[in-house]
Amino acid sequence: MKRKQVLSIVMIFAAFMGSCGNARAVSDSEAANSAVSAAETWLKLIDEGKYGDSYTGAGELFKNYMSEKEWGRNVYAVRNPLGKIISRSKLSVELARGLPGAPDGKYVLIQFRSSFEKKMEAVETVTMADERGQWRAVGYFIN
Repeated sequence: MKRKQVLSIVMIFAAFMGSCGNARAVSDSEAANSAVSAAETWLKLIDEGKYGDSYTGAGELFKNYMSEKEWGRNVYAVRNPLGKIISRSKLSVELARGLPGAPDGKYVLIQFRSSFEKKMEAVETVTMADERGQWRAVGYFIN
C-alpha cells in the first residue's frame, strides 16, 4: 500500500481542521489545556512505539473505524520511516460541536508542529473527543 493511501486510512476526522463550519477558537482554556495534555500523552505512546496502548486509550469513534491490528500496521507504516520525534509544539487548538460523519459532541482539534529524525517539518493533527468527561483521541493525521 502506498504511503499516501496509508495516511488517508490513518486519518479519521482530523482533516476537518479549519474546514468545520461549526468550529471556533477554544475560549474555555481549561478544556483546551485538558484536551491538549491528553493528546500529548496519547502521542507519546505512539512516539514510544506503544501502538496497542495508544489504541486502548483512543475513543470509541476511533475504535469503531479500525481494529487494533489495522491501527498498529498503519501507524507503524506512517511513523517508522520518519524516525524518532525530535520536537513537538502546539500550533493551534479549535473546538467543534460536531464533525462530518460523527455524532454531535465536544471535539478539540489540535495541530502540532513536529520534527522527526528523517522529516524535519511536519504537522500532526489530533482530534480529541470528550467521552464521559475524558478526552480521547478519535483522529490522527500527519502531513
